[in-house]
Amino acid sequence: MVDVILGMQWGDEGKGKIVDYFAKNYDVIARFQGGPNAGHTLYVDGKKVVLHQIPSGIFHESKTNLIGNGVVLDAVTLKKECGHVAEMGVDFRKNLFISERTHLILPTHRALDKAIELSKGNQKIGSTLKGIGPAYMDKTGRNGLRVGNLLDKSFTTEYIKLRLKHQRLLDSFNFQEDISAWEEEFFEAIDFLRGFNIVNGEYFINERIQKGQRVLAEGAQGSMLDVDFGTFPFVTSSNTISAGVCTGLGIAPQKIREVFGVSKAYCTRVGSGPFPTELNDETGELIRKTGNEFGSTTGRPRRCGWIDLVALQFACMVNGVTQIIMTKADILDNLAELNVCNGYRINGEEKNFVPFQMNKVDIEPVYKTFKGWMKDISEITEYDNLPAEMKSYIQYLNSYLGVPVKYISNGPGRDQLLHA
Repeated sequence: MVDVILGMQWGDEGKGKIVDYFAKNYDVIARFQGGPNAGHTLYVDGKKVVLHQIPSGIFHESKTNLIGNGVVLDAVTLKKECGHVAEMGVDFRKNLFISERTHLILPTHRALDKAIELSKGNQKIGSTLKGIGPAYMDKTGRNGLRVGNLLDKSFTTEYIKLRLKHQRLLDSFNFQEDISAWEEEFFEAIDFLRGFNIVNGEYFINERIQKGQRVLAEGAQGSMLDVDFGTFPFVTSSNTISAGVCTGLGIAPQKIREVFGVSKAYCTRVGSGPFPTELNDETGELIRKTGNEFGSTTGRPRRCGWIDLVALQFACMVNGVTQIIMTKADILDNLAELNVCNGYRINGEEKNFVPFQMNKVDIEPVYKTFKGWMKDISEITEYDNLPAEMKSYIQYLNSYLGVPVKYISNGPGRDQLLHA
């Protein structure tokens, strides 16, 4: 069977640590969507590690890690990342596999991403400029190059054909930057990639399921960034919800069992787009500084706000979430008062649903206020020992969402996770 770990907000929920924690219970850890815009932060032997493309189970020697067909792969980023994990003693060639159907991010995809974003002026969506959107556009436009194409002697010819198509688009944007250095890096990384375990991903993973092996599907970004159900157009270019597991790995829906939804005890967002509970005040700044809320991929300061239960309930619904994992609860330790958004006031009426286009309506969050616990919870190892105020906060979330908070992260360490 397959279990899923995914984010329920706008990304940066702390999924990397959670996947790393649960990896010991699984045989295969598989990324099913997204690209190098992901930044999954882990702490291994006291060292901070940020993984952009490699599944977060890589530090478990006996586990198989698969980059699935739903991912768009940047060979340059992967090469650098492999170098980092190798320095930590990981033999990545032994337990890292890549689906042959995985699409490649080309240097011209990065150039197009930049050109398109610049052309939008004040309407920028906050792209990471990693080439992810244009790579997915080529995938749906049936133009892309896949990892399996690397093994064909015509790869360079196919690359040149696609590059010429991209160049015509770049010319239309009057994009003049020299990307020759990017291309040199790319072809060096392509040679590196050819030495990997390139597999037929759907047979690879289904054969393991048939043998009774346990698979953990690792999501990137968050549900509110899903290309269909997120805050469009301020979204990513893939399906980040649990349905993306099926198309991103070649797994049938009935194979999915548990869906673990990861949410911070508060809320953050990077880049542009609607954020009803955003705090542009001292409290928001305090959360940002205490939680070190700066993008692990871009370094950009994250926008911070109170937890949004309307959006979380929506995420639970579209994902079929069975258990919630709350991260960074310790960041709220020093706040005397906490607010929880349990409704949206739109045109004077209170609503409890996510509107069609959030950026087109004026949303006033409706809050319920809780007393803060005002206690350092980072050393607590048992749920029963948590402050009563924190338990009250969690119990309200359970009641509103209809899905239980089963785990609470109370620090960045690998083992700082309480079972409720």
